[in-house]
Amino acid sequence: MSNTKIAILGAGPSGLAQLRAFEAARLAGVKNLPEIICYEKQNEIGGMWNYTWRTGLDRNGEPVHGSMYRYLWSNGPKECLEFADYSFEEHFGKPIPSYPPREVLKDYIMGRIDKQDIRKYIRFECPVRWVTFDDDTQKFTVTVMNHKTGEQETGEFDYVVVATGHFSTPNMPYFKGLEEFPNRVMHAHDFRDALEFEGDDILLVGGSYSAEDIGTQCYKYGTKSVTISYRSQPLGYDWPEGIREVPLISHFEGDVAHFIDGTSQAFDAVIMCTGYLFHFPFLPDELRLQTHNCLYPENLYKGVFWQPNPKLIYLGMQDQYFTFNMFDAQAWYARDVILGEIELPDLATREADEKKWLAEYEKVQTVDQEIDFQALYIRDLTNVTDYPEFAVEKQGEIFKQWQKDKKVDIMGFREKSYRSTLTNTLAPELPQPWLEILDDTLDHFLNLTSIKEKKQKKQKKTAS
Repeated sequence: MSNTKIAILGAGPSGLAQLRAFEAARLAGVKNLPEIICYEKQNEIGGMWNYTWRTGLDRNGEPVHGSMYRYLWSNGPKECLEFADYSFEEHFGKPIPSYPPREVLKDYIMGRIDKQDIRKYIRFECPVRWVTFDDDTQKFTVTVMNHKTGEQETGEFDYVVVATGHFSTPNMPYFKGLEEFPNRVMHAHDFRDALEFEGDDILLVGGSYSAEDIGTQCYKYGTKSVTISYRSQPLGYDWPEGIREVPLISHFEGDVAHFIDGTSQAFDAVIMCTGYLFHFPFLPDELRLQTHNCLYPENLYKGVFWQPNPKLIYLGMQDQYFTFNMFDAQAWYARDVILGEIELPDLATREADEKKWLAEYEKVQTVDQEIDFQALYIRDLTNVTDYPEFAVEKQGEIFKQWQKDKKVDIMGFREKSYRSTLTNTLAPELPQPWLEILDDTLDHFLNLTSIKEKKQKKQKKTAS
């Protein structure tokens, strides 16, 4: 086993999960671990959680990976993101509200990583250029561009783990007349700061999480109006005055968008919240996953192993309710296959297993069923590894409540509190209404919660 070499492509949450899985094995005393090299395009770990002011291309001329924007808050309860082996309380030394902003979540993610020495495996500013597999040698050849040395590097590997994500290559639709729209046209991928649109009438195209989140962010920071154009069905929330939903665009005339219901309006900006493409320009056709955003992509055994060649491993390629723990579950399973702890069955058996899961997925009709399906998938992976026990089903119930809370109050659902499935602690309430918290930096957020705690302690003393 000591001669086995693994290339991990990407040091975002999925790639880091794979590194941590092997590090956990090392700390548990497993000998003869494989040699690992992780290639990361950015100059820091964190993947999508790295905020950058850059859009388009980075300083090396590579496509900017991240879609992170300045005022992003978690749009799901942190209790459903909590690592099985590292609670929010352990990291911050106290309970914090259920919906933290971007900087707070990033600090938590990095806290677990900083406890383990895994940066030594990562080569930064090394985007992958090409991957091939040789049937005779049964090895992959991976070519990367090392921007630190200015030279291309090539290495041979027994396994390749693709952990490059699938939320970084924008899907940009076209509408007649759009090329003559005189104002700002952009994709959500390039959205950075809601203040850019203060006082503007903006049009968001798309009917999913990006439109919902960017729309409420822009409302919070002072847009004049937000219009969300949907293709199939509206989000259907109880929007405040200033946010509305309309059917699909038929065409543009100058700065006026016309909709298929016959209505029209002039806009200062158009933001395409139209999702992302699965894009692996470094893989030949015989190795390249071709799918859309769904809970169970085809051609992957256990949602992880490339069916024609299971030495190629894909992490995090599903649409996601559960995120960090699902990546961990996949990474632990992949690790145990590589280490020989789990034996992969033959192709026919693998394909039969995939068909079984796809048949179950076909039955899924509602959001609650989607949550249950993904929880069941995660449980299927963790049942056969030593990944720390966590209550994935309880987290699923929190997700279901989250959906209900959003229906009740789309602008205030982040003020709800949930109980940690790890510590059983009920999260404190957000100190102010979410719409009023305009400074969402780490220090300000933690200071806000501390001030509220002090006030509550003072009130208790006075009452007694």
